[in-house]
Amino acid sequence: METSEKTNRMHLGRKISRIRELRGMKQEALAVELGISQQAISKLEQSEEIEDSTLEKIAAALGLPTDAIKNFNEEAVFNIIGNTFTDSSSNNNNYLCTINPLEKIIELYERLLASEKEKNDLLKKL
Repeated sequence: METSEKTNRMHLGRKISRIRELRGMKQEALAVELGISQQAISKLEQSEEIEDSTLEKIAAALGLPTDAIKNFNEEAVFNIIGNTFTDSSSNNNNYLCTINPLEKIIELYERLLASEKEKNDLLKKL
């Protein structure tokens, strides 16, 4: 029991790496958020222990409290996903994905179109 407890507490760098990956964030993006190099992020993610002040900055960049990183357990995350996600053939489940990728593409296209129109209007004024 002590070994599994120690494993859960240890290797903060690996936990940061997995959380970053699960959030779809690259090392470069986290580095920019923290104002350090990608190589420094790589080194941090290889570190078993990380100073509290650094961990607080990383947690803020990831949008999490520091305890979420310290207590992160990948197995628990996958258990939650496995217990709550089902495909569309299931009966009345509120955990289905409601994002329509096509709507997002249209939304992005409309924003791009509006931006181009603004740019053209500015160029006409010049």
